Amino acid sequence: MGFWVREQVWWVVVVIIILVQSFNDGEACLEEEREALLKLKEAFNYPNGSSLPSWNNLNHSDCCSWVGIICDNSTKRVVSLLLDYVRAQELERIKWSLNVSYFLPFHQLQELDLSGNSLSGLFGEIRLENLQTLYLDNNQLTEIPFLDDFHSRNSKTLEFSSNYSGDGHPESMSLISLNSLQTLFLSNNSLKGSLLQQGGLCNMKNLTALSLAYNKLEGILPPCLNNLTSLRLLDLQYNGFEGTFPSSLFHSLKSLQFITLNENPFTGIASLSLFANHSNLQDLTISCSNNPNLKLETENPPFFPSFQLKIFSVSNCIMNEASNHRIPSFLFHQHDLRVLQLGYSNLSGSFPCWLLTNNTKLIIFNVTHNFLTGPFSLNPTSKSLDMQYFAASSNPINDEIPPHIGNVFPNLLSLNMSSSSLQGGFPASLGNMRQLNSLDLSNNNLSGYLPQEFGKGSNDLRFLKLSNNSLSGPCLPEGSNFTHLLSVDLSNNKFRGKIPDGIVKSSELRMLELSANQLYGEIPNWIGNFKHLSYLILSQNSMEGLLPEGFCNLAELKYLDLSQNRFNGTLPSCLKMPSLRYLHLQGNHFTGPIPSILSKSPLLLTLDLTNNSFSSQIPWWFKSMLNLRVLLLKGNKFEGSIPMDMCKLKNMTILDLSKNKLSGGIPFCLNNITFRSKDEMGGTVLGRIFVPWTTRTPSFEYNQTSGELIQREDEKNFASYKKQEVNFMSKRRYESYEGNILDFMSGLDLSDNQLTGEIPFQIGYLGNIHTLNLSHNYLTGPIPETFSDLKEIESLDLSYNKLVGHIPSQLTQLYSLSVFSVAHNNLSGMTPVMKNQFGTFDSSCYEGNPFLCGPPLQHKCLSINKSVERQRQPYHSKDGFRDAFLWTFGGAFGVFFLGVISLMYFNSYFTIY
Repeated sequence: MGFWVREQVWWVVVVIIILVQSFNDGEACLEEEREALLKLKEAFNYPNGSSLPSWNNLNHSDCCSWVGIICDNSTKRVVSLLLDYVRAQELERIKWSLNVSYFLPFHQLQELDLSGNSLSGLFGEIRLENLQTLYLDNNQLTEIPFLDDFHSRNSKTLEFSSNYSGDGHPESMSLISLNSLQTLFLSNNSLKGSLLQQGGLCNMKNLTALSLAYNKLEGILPPCLNNLTSLRLLDLQYNGFEGTFPSSLFHSLKSLQFITLNENPFTGIASLSLFANHSNLQDLTISCSNNPNLKLETENPPFFPSFQLKIFSVSNCIMNEASNHRIPSFLFHQHDLRVLQLGYSNLSGSFPCWLLTNNTKLIIFNVTHNFLTGPFSLNPTSKSLDMQYFAASSNPINDEIPPHIGNVFPNLLSLNMSSSSLQGGFPASLGNMRQLNSLDLSNNNLSGYLPQEFGKGSNDLRFLKLSNNSLSGPCLPEGSNFTHLLSVDLSNNKFRGKIPDGIVKSSELRMLELSANQLYGEIPNWIGNFKHLSYLILSQNSMEGLLPEGFCNLAELKYLDLSQNRFNGTLPSCLKMPSLRYLHLQGNHFTGPIPSILSKSPLLLTLDLTNNSFSSQIPWWFKSMLNLRVLLLKGNKFEGSIPMDMCKLKNMTILDLSKNKLSGGIPFCLNNITFRSKDEMGGTVLGRIFVPWTTRTPSFEYNQTSGELIQREDEKNFASYKKQEVNFMSKRRYESYEGNILDFMSGLDLSDNQLTGEIPFQIGYLGNIHTLNLSHNYLTGPIPETFSDLKEIESLDLSYNKLVGHIPSQLTQLYSLSVFSVAHNNLSGMTPVMKNQFGTFDSSCYEGNPFLCGPPLQHKCLSINKSVERQRQPYHSKDGFRDAFLWTFGGAFGVFFLGVISLMYFNSYFTIY
């Protein structure tokens, strides 16, 4: 009996072991799929990547538990392969293709995600009968592969965005057989032509989401798109779809929830009343940039909306032209808005404060660049807790900022009300915006001190722009302790005092502009703590002293402007600024030679040292600064000759060495300098400087799926442009050139020196130059006839020298010349014929030349000289002596002849008597 029991127990144990083993075997993935996955890992890591570390064969691990793998619970077969962005970043530049035959063992595969792997091709045999979802976006593919295997009744989603970047579109883009698709994304592929008609999209009656954005598709939207009655999302932005706005099409698609039509050249009048019965509509986005032929109308006919929008974004459109550009009245019935953007739409009327009251869930409110006026008032008892982005810049509001604005919008991230004619003081409640990171109130009429509450409460502030107001007191309130500032612009105010120490702990500071205030004192040495500082602008103040040693730590500086202050001493020899592009030190008291350390700034474009006390010779190492475009050394104490090495600066457009003590001759090789404008050179823009870290309002995106606001923080989205200003003597006036004008200016000024010798004829080969000033020197010899080749010259000043000979008659062919002077020289002969531009020059242009004759001078030429003048040959330097000799000899001979006649007369008279 006992034996029988033991035997039965033994068999039970065996059965249990077998069952457990069978159960364990059932939990593991299939071996053929494991092997295929390991081959895929090897392919993704070729040649030396390390992605997918969990995919390994140690202890025969279950591949269903590997990252990116989803298996069916019953069959243990792989149903989802999520291999998006698996390829290592260091391998992105290596072109590679994937053998898709590795997918053959996955018979039950339903979802395949290969996006973001820099794939340039897919090859091999594949069968994916059960595949429903295919993600291939963000690769480098030029065709959609294995579409034949995707033509099943189960296919639901195909995403192929951000791939093809060539011209036209591949034949394999044909999508005729994919009638079961529900989601199709083909955006950002540079697709051209009429894909809508060729691809059979009209037959995809199950489509719920279609994105063809950011392509080059063109033509008229086909009426057959009316068949897509299940469509909920339609994104056609940034294409070339044209023709009359397809109102009838959208009228039929009643299921639409999200519509984006930005930047298509539609024409006609689009009445938004066509969406009146679209009860599901949540997002309507239209932008009309560079398209004056499309006009939006919301008032004619008037309508009552059946929808509650979450996003209404209309920008750069002509809206409600027939009703004085009023704000759309249907918005009175909207109470669930999250994003409202009406910028650049020429809207007029009172500021729509009611929109803020009616929509308490607003996240983005943008009405920039319109004609909205005050009053601007907020309900002090209400709070918009969700508001993060408020922009109302460039409107003639002409009112004060509500004193309780910080209480109404306590969670605001960005506030931009620049250029809005705002008056009054700076509200203390702004200090209650604890999360505020961008504040732009520039270009208004704000006055008074900055309140202490602001300095203590806005600790997360990153971008602060209060320029062009009438704010006074210290730059920042006492006790300020900003730790996250990236950019500060307080220029053109009435701030007094020293550079504020409230920014000391903002170690990531990129830009500091405090110009045109009433600051005094020295630059603090802690300025060197800002190791990432790129733009430092302290011009037009009363600051003084030496530059601190801390400057030597500013290795990332690109733009330095300390002009129009009282700084003195020599420049620190430790200045190492390899990224420096613009250096403005004019109008100070700097002394000594230009430090050779500047030769370590090879990217320098502008160097302005005007009106200082720099001395010694012009350094020879300038020849290494091949990118230099503007060099201004006017009003210093430089001496010696102009180095021949200057001729190697071929990219120069403006060179000013005037008002120094330079001697010797003009280098004949200066014609090697092109003096070409930006358009002719195709080089870097001088007048408009790209400034990555400024206080421009950051960019935001609203995620339709999650309902979250996404802030984009790359440099470009915070960028703006700053105008560079350069002062240069032209047309007898000290002109200020800035912005785009600077890019088209070129000139050479060597005036007010001690230069000697003749003017090299090669100077006449500077055919692109606009201004040439050689006045107030000791130049001798003739005016080179090659000057007639200065076809672009507008101002030519050769006055106050010792030039001799004739004025070349060919100069009358300089049709752009508006200012001309050869006054106070030793020129002779007839003045140029008064025609073309020379018909506008008066006698002051020629005065001080006693041997010049002809109009507009009062001294007339003899008739014989007129005939000779018209036929005169090229003038040589010996002619001056010859003319003087002939005049002297002729006069002496006349006196002698008259004396002899007189003597003979008197002798004969006395002989008679």
